Amino acid sequence: MRKHTLLLALTVLVASLLSAQTNDTTYLLRPDRVFDGETMHTNWVVLVKKNTIIAAGEANTVKPEGIYKTIDLKGTTLLPGLIEGHSHLFLHPYNETKWDEQVMNESRAERTARAVVHAEKTLRAGFTTVRDLGTEGADYDDVGLKAAIEKGIVPGPRMIIATRAIVATGSYGPKTKNTANILVKGAAEADGTDGLTRETRTQIGNGADLVKVYADYRWGLNKDVSEPTFTLEELKTVVNVAASTGRKVVAHAVTEEGMRRAILAGVSTIEHGDNATAEIFDLMLKHKVAYCATLSATEATSEYNTPWRKGNFPEPPRIVTKKKSFALALQKGVTICFGGDVGVYPHGDNAREMEAMVAYGMKPIDVLKSATSVNADVFGYAERIGRIRKGWFADLVAVEGDPSKNITDIRKTVLIMKDGVVFLNSIR
Repeated sequence: MRKHTLLLALTVLVASLLSAQTNDTTYLLRPDRVFDGETMHTNWVVLVKKNTIIAAGEANTVKPEGIYKTIDLKGTTLLPGLIEGHSHLFLHPYNETKWDEQVMNESRAERTARAVVHAEKTLRAGFTTVRDLGTEGADYDDVGLKAAIEKGIVPGPRMIIATRAIVATGSYGPKTKNTANILVKGAAEADGTDGLTRETRTQIGNGADLVKVYADYRWGLNKDVSEPTFTLEELKTVVNVAASTGRKVVAHAVTEEGMRRAILAGVSTIEHGDNATAEIFDLMLKHKVAYCATLSATEATSEYNTPWRKGNFPEPPRIVTKKKSFALALQKGVTICFGGDVGVYPHGDNAREMEAMVAYGMKPIDVLKSATSVNADVFGYAERIGRIRKGWFADLVAVEGDPSKNITDIRKTVLIMKDGVVFLNSIR
């Protein structure tokens, strides 16, 4: 028994020493190009010590001290760790299992197990941070997942979490024709000044980094058409309560009126924005509200629900409308976040949204900005992630080729570093 105890203690000690050694290593990264989150550079190197970038610039200006390890990244572009702006780690593609079935019939244990796998897939795709916008019926399990990742129990990206999200009573699913049945809801129901104040504070108290509200949803007389949910004053209540704690509010909104109310209430981002008009984008510009279009989710659900497949014509009306609104956003100069609503389609395929943004008219270099510095700025993490700068976290990804010219190169990951720890290195 004593031998087993001693062996266990030695194993833990060795593991901890190896972990500490890995995180204490100083790395000098030598790629062909460095995209710093804003600008592409050649002949740059990046020096990392522990979990921090301690220097980045022209190779002859960066002088490592002491013992360090050089990683030559010939033929690659080094970027800040990518930031997924709209994810649901507790969901998996609806063509595998419909949303209602996931929420009602998959156990919390199963959903958490799936989320652990999804988190690692996200990280291994080069996304070192994820803004996860609701557990969709899995309560506050994202708080536990975030803690497990931070403690090093499981691999995954940094998580910015919304926990349960907030919906107007009766507006969100799952729904049943037998109202006597008590169902797990996909988000927390709350109404009025008192109810929304209490629910917002409850979610913050349980670990929410931001608050998500559904400003509209499919609950009108025509069940297939979205209608506004909360009043302007109700939305202002959520924003004011969250703002008093330094937190932001994001809004699911696809209708003109839902978006208008959310923008006037002071949300930081509009998620989806399918039917945004020139007037709506002008209002977003005026109030400095960013737009997260989730193009890939619209494409994916269109493929699931119709015979249409991407690249085929004619395109469904939803795709036509989405393309029109995205082109209008580009024309107006609205701040565009990167976020695909991953979970509707497979985790780890996050780059699909970057490719869609280019296909819909955005320049590849602007897509790279959107997935790094723009997201960091909009989400309130501008001085920690999203850029390659001295003092920023050592969250880095290297890919073969140059994604500022060919966006699909973003999938060719050869190095992934998060918090100074190398999770993937195929360059030996």
